[in-house]
This record gives sequence, C-alpha cells and structure tokens, in this order.
Amino acid sequence: MESITIKVDKVMARELERSMKPDYATKTEFIREAIRDKMEERRKQESLRDLAKHFGRARTRTTDAEDRMIREKVSRELLKEYGLE
Repeated sequence: MESITIKVDKVMARELERSMKPDYATKTEFIREAIRDKMEERRKQESLRDLAKHFGRARTRTTDAEDRMIREKVSRELLKEYGLE
C-alpha cells in the first residue's frame, strides 16, 4: 500500500472528526471511503458524458408507434427466452 500525506486547516480537521465519528474508526478509513466515492462519481459522470455523445444519433428516425412495436417484440422475445411466456 502506498502512503499519501495531506494537510488540512484546523476547521476542516474538526469537521472531519465530527463527520467520521459515528461510522468510521479512523480518519484514514473515512478519507479512503471519500476518495472511493469521488472516483466512482467521476466514473459515472464520464459514462453519462459518453452516453450523451451518442444519444439521438440513430441514422433513421422511428415513430412512436414503431418504437412501441419494437419494444413489444423485444419483450415477447425476452419472455420466451426466459420461459415466462
């Protein structure tokens, strides 16, 4: 495991102590969890940005009726595949 040292001002240190008390035994545990949460949030945001690039880029447009028919067909196929028909 690699060590990382950080410095925070007194106000932030006190807030950290208050925030971690009920659920975390150590500051390190709390900070690791905060970093994991932040990295996961960034991954989600990246995924959403990537998805947004492709949203609405279909080569052909379909009507609402066509969309409904496609959804119904796929639903029937999935029900059949999983024996739920």
